[in-house]
Amino acid sequence: MRSPIGHIHPDPVGFEADRLRGRRAIVLGAVRRFAREGASVVAAARRRDRLEQVCAEVRDGLPASAGPVLPVPCDVQDEESVAALVDAAVERLGGLDTAFNVQGVGNTPGPLHEVPTEEFDQVVAVNLRGTFLAMKHEIRAMLAGEGGSIVNTSSVAGLVGTPQLPAYGASKAGLDGLTRTAAITYADRGIRVNGLAPGATMTEMLTPWVTSDVIRQKVAETAPLPFLALPDDMARVAVFLLSEEARWITGTVLPVDGGATAD
Repeated sequence: MRSPIGHIHPDPVGFEADRLRGRRAIVLGAVRRFAREGASVVAAARRRDRLEQVCAEVRDGLPASAGPVLPVPCDVQDEESVAALVDAAVERLGGLDTAFNVQGVGNTPGPLHEVPTEEFDQVVAVNLRGTFLAMKHEIRAMLAGEGGSIVNTSSVAGLVGTPQLPAYGASKAGLDGLTRTAAITYADRGIRVNGLAPGATMTEMLTPWVTSDVIRQKVAETAPLPFLALPDDMARVAVFLLSEEARWITGTVLPVDGGATAD
């Protein structure tokens, strides 16, 4: 059944396939989905108070047999903080074989010639350099173990030109290159690296833009599927790419965009 234009599609009926049972994961976002899929999770975010609250809420909704959900604050712009996050995951989970990197900030909408240089630098520092740092130390830990799988969150703005988001699009295009390079570099060491490129998704980044039904409709109309995605739609795809179901997929940046880049 088709949803009304601009409607936020309700969360689909979930199923717990335990696709990540026994996996030891760092997750910078989407903690609930990973825990429900059976992973032991170290959750990372910059704000300690909010991170601890989210982890407590996730734990309350899990069965007693579920793995741990551990909060570890991290600033992805600080390499020492990122290294400490990975070290904490290895120590507390007994190793690391799964990572979902979700960090991202956008630029103030506007054409390239109006973007402040400091804002461009900040976007690149978080979206590209921050993910580079996360991958660098995650891969280090996986090489010390038995390999693993990484998914980086890109954007359709990294796949096509986005006139109002030049800094954001450039940072995500750079991330796609980093993802593919890591994939071919470490394939023979048992490490898969993929990306997913979300379209219009109701995240904290998009919410300030979607301030009315009219704007919501315009955003939804950017894709053939006439509704906005939810963060869990992206988490489900990430779980697939990280699981053994995708064991022969690496170096791919998968658009999850309601058909926007096919139109």
